[in-house]
Amino acid sequence: MVSVVNEHWRDEKINGIVYDMSPAPGYRHGIIDSNIHTIIKQGLRDSLCLVFMENLDFKYHPEENDDYVCPDIMVVCDRTKLKGGAYSGTPKFIAETLSPSTAKRDKTEKKEIYEKAGVEEYWIVSPQGSVEIYYLENDKYVMKHNYMLEDDPEDEHYNAETVIRLRAFPHITMELRDIFEKVD
Repeated sequence: MVSVVNEHWRDEKINGIVYDMSPAPGYRHGIIDSNIHTIIKQGLRDSLCLVFMENLDFKYHPEENDDYVCPDIMVVCDRTKLKGGAYSGTPKFIAETLSPSTAKRDKTEKKEIYEKAGVEEYWIVSPQGSVEIYYLENDKYVMKHNYMLEDDPEDEHYNAETVIRLRAFPHITMELRDIFEKVD
């Protein structure tokens, strides 16, 4: 007899409420996450910091409860805060790629969680070609950059070659088009 286990891709627990994150988001979401992850991983090659993609829970206030979120991309530098499948320190960078089932939470609850946790830089990426970049200033997020990809060189608003760099790691750069490479 084969037993069937009800497995799901991942979940998150925010304010004591568990959110099932399945089914998996669309393939464009995965391509974008992979593009960002690959660029950051290359840039961190000689660093003690690590980049994770969709596979490490962030326990954002472990001293209070067992709530956690699972960011799409997360850079961590304090390896002493890694335990099992979770990180309980303060990430240097987090990116969330929007999907229909999580977009509202990524732009509201999770943005607030990351802000309160002290995450220095937060990106909200849309598979439709936009990137919002927030920096933590005086304990509040301030949107410093907002891009909408225009990759037609004939268009007056062409910006595919715009260089974006991570605030905490200025040597890590990518062009706007790199984020959305092979999405279509």
